[in-house]
Amino acid sequence: MPTSSNDHLEYTSHDLAQTQALGQLLGALLRPGDVVCLSGDLGAGKTAFAQGIGRGWGARERVTSPTFTLVHEHRRDADPAVFYHVDCYRLDGAGDAWSIGLEDLWHDDGFAVIEWPERIQAALPAERLWIAFAFLGAQQRHLALQASGARYVALLAALGEQLGVTG
Repeated sequence: MPTSSNDHLEYTSHDLAQTQALGQLLGALLRPGDVVCLSGDLGAGKTAFAQGIGRGWGARERVTSPTFTLVHEHRRDADPAVFYHVDCYRLDGAGDAWSIGLEDLWHDDGFAVIEWPERIQAALPAERLWIAFAFLGAQQRHLALQASGARYVALLAALGEQLGVTG
């Protein structure tokens, strides 16, 4: 059972399908300007979660890891919004993020889901949703969702409501 407070939600996923399902719920709630940071070890479920976000948001194509290209751009049929899936594993600090114009991704019609955000933390906006993934077992993962800023507290509350959690 998920637990939450005003700015924090804890969730245990028992398998890949649950991780993707939680991402799908969040994806349906995201809007332009949002920044979602996915932190955790290799294989912890970040990309699986991003795949769920893409499904919930309505991405036309399947979401895959942007490790070698840094950014994948996804669109949907409903509107001109853009989902930017970013992998910062190969970046070396905030300077690298600024040099590629990363902050432009969450302006205008776009929102960003960023894997390995700890590598560029100084380049990220103070207001964001940070999700830390941790291994509990072969398939189980612990997800700790931390909201920073009023938009993300409301986003977390809406997600918690869909999960049947009261803060």
